[in-house]
Amino acid sequence: MIHELPTTNQIHIIMNKFYLRLLFLMLFALPFATQAQFISVKGKEIIGTDNKPFLMRGTNLGNWLVPEGYMFKFTNINSPRLINEAILELLGPEEAAAFWKQYQDTYITAADIHYLKASGMNSIRIPFNYRIFNNENYLEQKDPNRGFELLDRVIGWCKKEGLYVILDMHCAPGGQTGDNIDDGYGYPFLFKSPAMRELTANIWHKIADHYKNETIIMGYDLLNEPIATYFDKNEFNPYLEPTYKEITKAIRSVDKNHILFLGGAQWDSNFSVFGTPFDSKLVYQFHKYWTKTTGKEVIQDYIDFRDKYNVPIYCGETGENTDQWVGDFKKTLEENNIGWHYWPYKKLDNTKGIVTFNVPENYDKLIAYTQQPREDFAAIRKAAPADREAIKKALYDFINNSKFENCHPNTGYMQALDFKP
Repeated sequence: MIHELPTTNQIHIIMNKFYLRLLFLMLFALPFATQAQFISVKGKEIIGTDNKPFLMRGTNLGNWLVPEGYMFKFTNINSPRLINEAILELLGPEEAAAFWKQYQDTYITAADIHYLKASGMNSIRIPFNYRIFNNENYLEQKDPNRGFELLDRVIGWCKKEGLYVILDMHCAPGGQTGDNIDDGYGYPFLFKSPAMRELTANIWHKIADHYKNETIIMGYDLLNEPIATYFDKNEFNPYLEPTYKEITKAIRSVDKNHILFLGGAQWDSNFSVFGTPFDSKLVYQFHKYWTKTTGKEVIQDYIDFRDKYNVPIYCGETGENTDQWVGDFKKTLEENNIGWHYWPYKKLDNTKGIVTFNVPENYDKLIAYTQQPREDFAAIRKAAPADREAIKKALYDFINNSKFENCHPNTGYMQALDFKP
């Protein structure tokens, strides 16, 4: 039997049909392929890139981009601004700037990130101060690109290790908390200032635009622990969700990929401020310290909220306690399908965290200086140490001691969390 060969025109028709089908398949598959690259949400679950539930287990990089006084063992100075003032008085502007740059470049390195992943963690939360993305003096630096320089570096290490990241605006313009942790001025000015809220939204827009295609980032924690219990919740709480909506609008104008984490009022504890979810990729966050560790009732309010609105919930901070406590609370969280990031990763001379490091020689002199009255220049001169070089060395020894290779794992604490020390 003789078969006729197709004509050139028939070949073109066949090939065109083939390419049209191929194009259709590519266009049809593209949204699903893109979606699968990012961790997302579905109902009450956070969904990993394998389309299976993803339960967060990890820690917070506290004290790195937001230094806290208690982690330096200071009692009278507790925010980045106040810590920096003391260091300026001791070292002067030029040396203080050099100190903070070395601190930021040393406290968290690739070795730390590798260790966290190797220990069994799958994610971390990174607190930051909005000033590292704004043209303001922060720790004697004034560079709106410093935030990207620092975070790009650590995010690159996390991507190499496969360790997912939440970016946490711990300090927002004007102050969202009204206490030391927001590096503000003792009042949640953010919520009463349209200009500060606009600046907050603009900075998140800038961050989201930069990281919109970065798959190792799980999402953005919009405001850490808003509205402390010292303030009238009836006065401030009504501002919280509208502020979240403003920030969300700014982020979604450039980034529709990442999860948004919303913390409740009163130290991320009060979910009554929230109404019906206003975005398709929200996770609601609570923090829990120094409470009962066992029994569902400890977290029942959050579980009820999850059930009511069919959304995921998550514990962004907990810990700072005994091995027994952290292990018991971890069990309670996981029995109720709640992921967690324990606070903190690294801390000076302390067993209530993942790792610790030693107190430097002459560090007591630094602590003593910070406890002296320094309300005017006469008091600053009176408090001035006899040996500034000894204190300067103690500060740089703090940095050196904090290097990963000089840290020690808190074995009992890590084992309580089922991590490998």
